[in-house]
Amino acid sequence: MKRRITPAIAAVGSAMLIAVSACGQTPQNSATSLGAVQLSAAETLQKSVKTTEDVTSYTAQLALDFSSPKDGAGSVKGSMVVHQKPQVATDVTLDQINVRGQDVPGGVRVILLDKIAYVKVEMLSKLMGGTKPWIKIDLAKAGQDAGVDVDQFLAQAQQMDLQSSAKMLTTSKDVTKVGTESVGGVDTTHYKGTFTVAEAVKLLSPEMQQKVQGQLTNVKDMKFDTWIDAQNLPRKLEMNGGAGDGTFKLTSLFSSFNEAAEVTAPPADQVGDLPKNLGDMDGAGTTGS
Repeated sequence: MKRRITPAIAAVGSAMLIAVSACGQTPQNSATSLGAVQLSAAETLQKSVKTTEDVTSYTAQLALDFSSPKDGAGSVKGSMVVHQKPQVATDVTLDQINVRGQDVPGGVRVILLDKIAYVKVEMLSKLMGGTKPWIKIDLAKAGQDAGVDVDQFLAQAQQMDLQSSAKMLTTSKDVTKVGTESVGGVDTTHYKGTFTVAEAVKLLSPEMQQKVQGQLTNVKDMKFDTWIDAQNLPRKLEMNGGAGDGTFKLTSLFSSFNEAAEVTAPPADQVGDLPKNLGDMDGAGTTGS
């Protein structure tokens, strides 16, 4: 007997995907002072990209609000720890997930270590009759069964990082300085602007371009606000976009650069294998009557 998938369960799938996939200027804009050097807003964005190249780990607070005629309105809030070198390792906690007014009890937590994912979803565990809070997924095996190149996936996931997000902003033709503000107790300079998604995507690798172009086809222009500190590190980033009648706003607060806590697997006695009856959930993502 197949189980009916509610909007909240469908949201779990989207949240897990977000978690595992844990991204030409004109000189005619305001200048900001960094020490004795005067940099234009566009030059500051370029310098920020170079600085993020040396970031090996960081933490972030995330808040996503979205709405669309098809899926309704919703929001996701959480945090993540990211290690990018020497290998991809992330620990993402999405403790508030709401779709169409329906919450996901217990939220979602995903830990990714090398090619192993540990997933903790209270609702999914209960639905599948699991006896342990964590589910272990061998991405290499799962990818092989599904015909997916996991090595390529992980390499691409590593590219959609803090540096990639900063890099996309550099395609803005209208970035300007707003002023100075404190973010998390750190003095920053606030900039705002827009960029064309099609142009920003060109900065990604050819493989990544193929992956994201289909997803961003309906998004033409992106508005952004970014807050950059004296070390040229982005402390806060807001992105606003829309496709058709749908809209979204993503806010990220960054901290603990190169000082983020280690990402570790959950205790072995708390981990179970992927439920064999997962196939009973055929039709996931749809809502029955």
